[in-house]
Amino acid sequence: MLKFEQTQLKVVDDPKGLYTFCEVKNYIDWEIKRVYFIQNCKGTGQHCHFVENEFFTLVKGTCTAIIDRGNGKEDIPMKGPGDGIHVGNHVWHGFKDMSEDCILLAFSSTNYSPDRSDYCEDYDEYQKILKEKMGA
Repeated sequence: MLKFEQTQLKVVDDPKGLYTFCEVKNYIDWEIKRVYFIQNCKGTGQHCHFVENEFFTLVKGTCTAIIDRGNGKEDIPMKGPGDGIHVGNHVWHGFKDMSEDCILLAFSSTNYSPDRSDYCEDYDEYQKILKEKMGA
């Protein structure tokens, strides 16, 4: 089964500031090998990974995740700090409607691979791969 999960990290609005806590062990059951931020972006390219798992959490602003976990594409609104999603391998994903101040933090199970060998960026091909994987 494809792994996709929405979550809400603990957010504490304190007089000193807004704190968002991610007890990693509660959300991620794989080793984190890379952390990156997405910002100043109008949207991202949609794709899936064959191996990589990712966990995204909204640090600031808003955006919409585009997800296909085997039932067609769906929009998942991310409305503020602490909104998070775990995107397992073979889950089609991308982001759109990113607010001007949007900062998305990502944790990855793999190191960056510039050859993009872990990516499927063709949605029609993805659907074929998914049918084979799901045994349909």
